[in-house]
Amino acid sequence: MTTHHLSKVLYVGMCEKIGTQRQVALRREVADVEEIIRNQINSSNVVKMKSGSEREGFRLKGSDVDTMYWPNDFRVIWDPSQLYQTTAQKRILCDSSKSRPGFVLLLVPKNGTYNPYVSEALSPVQGSVYSCLSSAKYRKIMLHSVTPNSKPHGPCSSGKLGQVEYDDVHCFFSDDWPSLASSWAERCRSWPPVQVVEKIISNGCHFVAIGHTPDEENEWRISFSQAENKLVYSMNHSQFLTYGLLKLFLKDKYKEVDEKDKLLCSYHMKTVVFWAIQQNAIRHWYPQHLLEGFWVCFKLLLKWVYVGVCPNFFIPENNMFLSKVYGKKQKTLFQDLYRLYEQGISFLLQLPSVGPFFLKAFTGNPRFSVLTEEDALIPEDTFDKDVFSAIAGIDTSFPSDLSGCLKTLDTIELLRESTRYPILPKVRVDILQNTAFLLQNMFNKLGNNKKLYIADKISCKMLKLAAKKGFVSDVLFISLYFFSTLRFKDCLFYIDEAKKRLSQDFIMYRRGVKSQKYIDAVGGLSWFTKMRKALARDITLDNKIYYIKELSLEQQSGLQDRRSMLDIPPFVILYMLEFLCCIHNEESRARQALENLRNLINNGALVPTDLRDIYWQILGICQYATGNLPAAKDSFNKSLEEFKANNIEKATKQRINEIDLNNLLQFWH
Repeated sequence: MTTHHLSKVLYVGMCEKIGTQRQVALRREVADVEEIIRNQINSSNVVKMKSGSEREGFRLKGSDVDTMYWPNDFRVIWDPSQLYQTTAQKRILCDSSKSRPGFVLLLVPKNGTYNPYVSEALSPVQGSVYSCLSSAKYRKIMLHSVTPNSKPHGPCSSGKLGQVEYDDVHCFFSDDWPSLASSWAERCRSWPPVQVVEKIISNGCHFVAIGHTPDEENEWRISFSQAENKLVYSMNHSQFLTYGLLKLFLKDKYKEVDEKDKLLCSYHMKTVVFWAIQQNAIRHWYPQHLLEGFWVCFKLLLKWVYVGVCPNFFIPENNMFLSKVYGKKQKTLFQDLYRLYEQGISFLLQLPSVGPFFLKAFTGNPRFSVLTEEDALIPEDTFDKDVFSAIAGIDTSFPSDLSGCLKTLDTIELLRESTRYPILPKVRVDILQNTAFLLQNMFNKLGNNKKLYIADKISCKMLKLAAKKGFVSDVLFISLYFFSTLRFKDCLFYIDEAKKRLSQDFIMYRRGVKSQKYIDAVGGLSWFTKMRKALARDITLDNKIYYIKELSLEQQSGLQDRRSMLDIPPFVILYMLEFLCCIHNEESRARQALENLRNLINNGALVPTDLRDIYWQILGICQYATGNLPAAKDSFNKSLEEFKANNIEKATKQRINEIDLNNLLQFWH
C-alpha cells in the first residue's frame, strides 16, 4: 500500500477528528464576526480577543479557551520621541536593549498618572526619569480581574468554568511592528502571501507579562498571537491537518507527563509547521502528502532538539528552548524522539488518537477507494449540526442597553456581505429580543401610559419579526413577553404555536435530530430557511435585562457569580409559562403542564445534562406555586446536585431557606 494511499486514509480520519475544511472555516468565521461585533460596540476600556487553538479552528477534547485582554487607553511605543505627544491613549515606552531577543522592558514616565492596576505594578528605576512596569506585579494584580479563583499559569490567569478550562492573558498592545522582527517580512517570499504579510505588520503586536525565566520580574514577552492566527488561517487544509497531527502526537506521547515537566508544547509544533511551509520543505501540501508533511516536520523538530535551538518564527534569535530544553533533559528528549525516528512513520500506528484511522486500510480491501472531497467526508445534516451549534453559541449578552442594541444593529448591516452563514441573522434576532424587553422595562419605570402603549406596540412587532426570522423556538419569547405583561390568553396562543412547531419530527435541537426526516424536510434548502423551519435552540435570557419576576432571583444569582446569561431548554420554559398562565383559571391544564414538566427529565434529548440545574429549579418554582413545599424543596436540592451551568446556587439556597422559614412559622403558628 503506497504512502500516498495511506496519507489519504489519514486525511479522512483527521477530517473526522479535527474537521473538514468547511467545518474549520465555519468556526473561524463565527469567532471573527463575534469579535468584530463585540469590539465595535465595546464601551469599556478593555479589549478582548480569543486566541489559541480554538480561535485557529480546532475543537480538540481537553483544549482550553485562550483569551487576551488589554487596556485600550494604553499603547506601547518604540520611539521615545512619541512619549509626550498629546493623544487619547497613555504611552508606554518599550526598551529591548537590556533583554534577550523577544523580550523587553516596559517603561512609563515617573510623573504620570495611571490607573490603579498600572500604578501598583510600577517599580522605580534608579537614576532614571522612568518607572519600570513589572510583569510579575501586573500578573499578580490582574489574576482575579476577569474570573475569581483563577490560578497563575505562566503569563496566564487559569482555571475551570464548569467543564471548560480557560487561560486569560492580560497584556498591552502596540500598533507598531517590532523592529526585532523586521527581517521576518523579508523572508516571506513564498509564504504567506503578500497581502497577509502586510496585514500582519499593520496589526502590530502584544506584550504579555512573563520574562525569559520564571525569576525575571520586569521583562515582558513580545506576543505575535494575532499574526499567528492569520498565518494559520492562510494554511491550506492539508497544512492545517499536519499541524493538528503534530498536536495529537504531542498529546498522546506525553499525556502521562506532569504539565510542569513537559519540555515540548503545542506552540513548538505550530512553529515547526510555520518553518516547514515557509522553507518549502515539501513541494505539495495535498491530502496524498499528509504523511510526508508530518515526517518533514518531525525531522525538523528532532534536529532542533538535537542542537537545543527552537527559533521563534518571527524573531529567530529568540531560542524558545533556551531555558527549558538543555543538559540531561535535552539528551533524554532527543533519545526518546530518535527512537521514534528509527521506527519510521509507522510509529503513528501506536498513537491512540491516530492509529485507528489506518485500521480500515489494513483490515479491509487494500484497494478500497478513499474519497477526500468535502461532500464525501461529511453528510449534510452533520455539517448543519456544526453550523447551528456554532451560531447558537455566539455570545450576544454584551448589548444590554438600548444604545448598545442599536449600535449592534448598525454593525450587522455593515457586515452583511462578509459571511456565508446565518450568523448575522441570529445576532439580529437576539438584539431584537433584547430591545423589546428593554423598551418594556424602560417605559414601565417611567409610568407614562401613552409612551408605554407605543413602546408595547414596538416591542410586539420586534418579537414577532424575531420569531419570523429566527429559530423555531424563538416564538417562546413572544409568550414570555405576553406573560410578563399579564396577557395570559395571548401567551397561551403562542405557547400552542410553539408546541406545534417544536413537535415536528424533523426538528434539530442541539445536535439531536432524526437525520432522514431532517433531510426529507429541509435538505438542500438555504441556511436561513433551515433555521426558521427546523432549528430549535435554548432560550437564553440576558441576566442584565428583566423578563419575569419568577426568574429574577435566578438572574441576580447568575450576575453575582459573573454569569451573564440564563440558558433554559425550550420545552422547560414552555411548560413553565403554560403552568403559570393557567394556575388560577384553568386548573386541569395547569396540572397537565406541571405533569409534562415533571416528565421532561425522562427525555434526555429535551433536557440536556448540562442544563438540569435550571430544569429542577423551574420545576421547584412551579411546585412552590401550588403550595407543595416538600416537592419544591426536593427539586431545589436536586438542582444543587447538578452541573452548575447557570450559576444559580445562591438563588436555589435562598428558595430553600424560604421554604424552611415557612415551615418554621407554620410550626409555631
